[in-house]
Amino acid sequence: MPKALIFILIAIGLFFLIIGIFSKTFLIIGIILIIVGLYFGFGPDGVLEKDQVIDTWSALIEKGQGNAAVISKDAEAFIADSKAPGIRIESKEIAPSVITGLIGNRRNFLVIRDTSNHKLGPYQIYLNARGYGDNLDVSWYLTFKPSILQALIALIPFVSVAQFTINDLNVFDQQDLRAYGTNAHHCILKAVDKLVLSLGQDPNKLQRMSRGFLGIS
Repeated sequence: MPKALIFILIAIGLFFLIIGIFSKTFLIIGIILIIVGLYFGFGPDGVLEKDQVIDTWSALIEKGQGNAAVISKDAEAFIADSKAPGIRIESKEIAPSVITGLIGNRRNFLVIRDTSNHKLGPYQIYLNARGYGDNLDVSWYLTFKPSILQALIALIPFVSVAQFTINDLNVFDQQDLRAYGTNAHHCILKAVDKLVLSLGQDPNKLQRMSRGFLGIS
């Protein structure tokens, strides 16, 4: 859904919310419009929109077709072996938007979360491996996706309870975010290196630095 339409929905919802002091019907309509706007704007858990991505990495493994499950399994195992605190991993079908998801355009991702620091809740890592011809395309995305509750709090004038941007995180929180992202990246690289070596190829030829906020290698 276009961002302009999302803001229009929320703005109209706020208008109905204000005049809701005169009518419960307007109040209910306002609440519904705001919830719908936030839902489409910040995205349900099964949606990964491009403007939510703040860092990314990818590699194309030659002759790697058929090994998508191997990458996911090994990456998850390496993350578990790292004993990084509070990391949760789950497999999900993800769509690039709500509408495309409804028509079945979805791909399987591992979703990696850090639950040890509540301020890192909006920062999630999505890992996907898929066949591309005879090759294997592996990508991960670090996203910023505030929760519906955080989005609602942010709408309150002069209130800044939710930590919405990286610049709002203090030094320790940024350190935790970088450690969480770097650890996940290194574990994914280990999984990719393992597969590349098993195919008799040189892992040193892979691009190892991510592109975005973290810029990790």
